[in-house]
Amino acid sequence: DLYARRAELERIIDSMGRVIVAFSAGIDSTLVLKVAVDRLGDNALAVTAVSASLAEAEREEACALARQIGARHLLLETHELDDPAYAANPTNRCYFCKTELYTELIELAQREGYPFILNGANADDVGDYRPGEQAAREFGVRAPLREAGFTKAHVRALARELGLPNWDKPAMACLSSRLPYGTPVTRAALSQVERAENYLR
Repeated sequence: DLYARRAELERIIDSMGRVIVAFSAGIDSTLVLKVAVDRLGDNALAVTAVSASLAEAEREEACALARQIGARHLLLETHELDDPAYAANPTNRCYFCKTELYTELIELAQREGYPFILNGANADDVGDYRPGEQAAREFGVRAPLREAGFTKAHVRALARELGLPNWDKPAMACLSSRLPYGTPVTRAALSQVERAENYLR
């Protein structure tokens, strides 16, 4: 039942008091941010990681969505490409990216007094191959959608009800995901992918 899950999601977020939301502008993290802002106001901070692997259009969409929701929003520069383990593009590349992100977010949270960092993982992500989730576990990042039993269908249904414009947005992985595993991730390759996709769109 969507209403019971929504009440549980609100209860979980209420109990945290002050949170940072790792905000990618995907529908999952957008819903987490929306509920966090509705419940906690200025005690919710959206943080979007900006690097060569984030398409410019995605960065702009994150800024526009955060404005629409009324969230405080911070763009945080991350440097996963400088990590040779990430740049080599192994099958667990996402682990190294999220490790970089959560390291930065934990420093920010400790400095600014945020006891919790939230991501947008939902119940459907369990059992998928998601090396980034290993990093989330290691850093103690909370996944309120998953904790409240939200599947992707629940996420879309509640997002639609709350009037979020991206409720039916397809999943968007980062630019690095377009390169086959083992193909080195370079700024030049990511720029080429971004230009090609912009042309196709």
